[in-house]
Amino acid sequence: MSRFWKIVLLVIAVLLVAGIGYRVMGGGKQKAGAAQSGMSQGGRGQQDKDPVPVTAVSAEKKDVPVYLTAQGTVTAFNTVTVSPQVGGQLLSVNFREGQAVKKGDLLAQIDPRTFQAQYDQAIASKRQNEALLATAQSNYARSNSPEYRQFVAQTDLTTLRNQVAQYQAAVAASQASAAQAKVQLDYTRITSPINGIAGIRAVDPGNVVSAGSQIVTVTQLQPAYVLFNLPEQQLDAVRSAQAAGPLQTATLDREGGSVVNADGVLQVVDNQISSSSGTFRLRAQFPNANDALWPGQFVNVQMKLNVLPGAIVVPAEAVQRSSTSDFVYLIKPDNTVTLRNVVQGGQVDDSHVVISSGLQAGDKVVTEGQFRLKEGSKVNALAPGQAPPAPTEEQLKAASQKGNRGGRGGPPR
Repeated sequence: MSRFWKIVLLVIAVLLVAGIGYRVMGGGKQKAGAAQSGMSQGGRGQQDKDPVPVTAVSAEKKDVPVYLTAQGTVTAFNTVTVSPQVGGQLLSVNFREGQAVKKGDLLAQIDPRTFQAQYDQAIASKRQNEALLATAQSNYARSNSPEYRQFVAQTDLTTLRNQVAQYQAAVAASQASAAQAKVQLDYTRITSPINGIAGIRAVDPGNVVSAGSQIVTVTQLQPAYVLFNLPEQQLDAVRSAQAAGPLQTATLDREGGSVVNADGVLQVVDNQISSSSGTFRLRAQFPNANDALWPGQFVNVQMKLNVLPGAIVVPAEAVQRSSTSDFVYLIKPDNTVTLRNVVQGGQVDDSHVVISSGLQAGDKVVTEGQFRLKEGSKVNALAPGQAPPAPTEEQLKAASQKGNRGGRGGPPR
């Protein structure tokens, strides 16, 4: 045999050996993969049979208050810019900035000397005219007496009578002048027209002020107003509820969780709707006894509209949303779950909602663990805050054996 044919036979032999080895190795791997796949499917089947621990609560039937919420702005009950009504040098400022003042308290004093002199002059003129009137009345009475009348001409009596009338008018005019001078003198004492809080003063002592110049602004905080807006769609509901009685209003903190003032009452609904925003304004009044509300402050407003009797209530996290409807996972008596479509009737608070249809009182719904569920899943329903029970010794042993079989990569040959 030639060398060429020896080489050809050697190559053929090598190819045959390689082919046989590939078939042997590939078949083993396929068998092992099939075994592992069977074990994996068996494990998943076992897991599907195990109950899924979930948190569940029962739907409650109770009377639910309906609230409307909005953002509002605090405004003062009264705001007065205190200004002098006469001009002069400001002698003193008798208040501290931020001080609580009462109606009639002295806030500032203008130099009263000029006005005091004018008042004294008016009083002197009044007294002078009163003396002249008394003299004229005496002369007329004497001349008009029976024993003197025959000696006095009629024209003289008329003159005396007219003098009396003249001095009576002079006395009246001097009384008016004195009263006006007294008013001007009183205006030198600048007093608070309302109870409130004094703001930052606008002028210092020693300056010459004129009538109308600003001294300070006094703001009345008790009671206080809160202005807020609601969508026009809620106007009819608000008016109907207001006709039934006063609507309770509360202010909440910035997070909207806790009540700051709960003793407010809706006072007025504005008589027009804003065409630009589609909302209407409302104003609530609060006693504000603790001065918690401050003018210009932004607050969250919660107004109680009415009460829904016998409403079905569940936690908000129980309601899941799909592209077509809202639904909950309802736990059936056999501890399996089913998807139940529901219709929400509004939010009770930050954590609960009203269910208008789809549930009844006592129905148990899942609130945590929904992501592991599907229709027909078996569950282990736990109360809120309850931990799942610890596995038994048999369960731990079975899980260990299952893990050991899975670690060997397949059943023994």
